[in-house]
Amino acid sequence: MDDQLFRNRAEQALDDLFRRLSHASNDHEFETDFNSGALAIEFEHPAAKFVVSPNAPVKQIWVSAHSKSFKLDWEDARGTFILPSTKQTLVEMIGDAIGQQLGEPVSL
Repeated sequence: MDDQLFRNRAEQALDDLFRRLSHASNDHEFETDFNSGALAIEFEHPAAKFVVSPNAPVKQIWVSAHSKSFKLDWEDARGTFILPSTKQTLVEMIGDAIGQQLGEPVSL
């Protein structure tokens, strides 16, 4: 995948995730901000911040959540970024991380 294709795919993935998060934040206690190509998800109780951002040099989307770093790769067969260790999509992984943070299921 060339740099431009990665940028397009990452931008589409983060735009889609931001739309889903904005909708879900109406029903759950978190806020989202999408600025300078990075998406931040902030929680008041318990206090935490997750960050989702593209890393163009390695063509991955990186997620910082629960004091850990997750690196998602593009999977052609599914047409989305996935976490290799669990095969979760970006949306599934973030939904699970938010649910874990809030102690309740969160569907994106």
